[in-house]
Amino acid sequence: MYKNIAIFTVGIISLAMASILVKFCTDVPSAMIAVYRLTISSIFLIILYKIRGYTFTNIGKKEFYLSILSGFILALHFVSWFASLKLTSVASSVVLVTTNPLFVGLFSVIFLKEKLHKEILIGIILSIIGSTILAIGDSGLKGLSIKDSNALYGDLLALFGAICASCYLLVGSKVRERLDIVTYVTLAYTASAVFLIIYALLLGISFTGYKVSSYVSMLMLAIFPQLIGHTAVNWSLKHLKPSMVAIGILGEPIGATILAYFIFNETIDIYKTIGICLIFISIIIASKKGAKG
Repeated sequence: MYKNIAIFTVGIISLAMASILVKFCTDVPSAMIAVYRLTISSIFLIILYKIRGYTFTNIGKKEFYLSILSGFILALHFVSWFASLKLTSVASSVVLVTTNPLFVGLFSVIFLKEKLHKEILIGIILSIIGSTILAIGDSGLKGLSIKDSNALYGDLLALFGAICASCYLLVGSKVRERLDIVTYVTLAYTASAVFLIIYALLLGISFTGYKVSSYVSMLMLAIFPQLIGHTAVNWSLKHLKPSMVAIGILGEPIGATILAYFIFNETIDIYKTIGICLIFISIIIASKKGAKG
């Protein structure tokens, strides 16, 4: 159990670097950042896969198609959430997209027939309250007011992004029962990269012409948040319940807040402090019943 938590923690710390690195990509559209992040990580994994002599011939059809579906869902998550940030306030978007523990808990009971222990339920409730307070600290209460139709559409996209993130975790949890981590992430990330490239082509977004520092930041995004962060999360799905993983992922905004304090001198006010504490408590409580089996 301690080994699983340790690997998962390393993944969350790596994920926390994402928002910091994205801030350095000032001249790159958000969709293109996702394209580079998934494409670079996929190329790396495909090379590793070939070097280790793996083949896709021994993969069952069910696991193969579920892995591709997982990649498609991941692409939808990136597209919908990035789009929501253009239409609604950061506070509303963050609050809604971090409701994924609620959906994971609900879907786990309905589709995976898992028992929702009271510790997990308490963790879900505390994590959502903590995320809401953390978002209020970022943008203020006015960011949660009633807005125009475009902002409402942005809110719906953020909520859809949360549902996609939840489905991504649930599908991954199912596939990881029979598929090794390298094979799964190679298939899922590559499929996600292909879908994102198609999306960028349809929108006519340029693939080149950005600053050298932006390319370096996108390379770092592929290495740390994607290859280390997402892969550690996907590895954990075989050993930890999806509900526990969903709650634990909320450690990402905590790490991002701490990093932003040191790198960008951003303040940590009372809202952020309370939100961080509640999320920490939710993770500790949920971890008591977070292991599978």
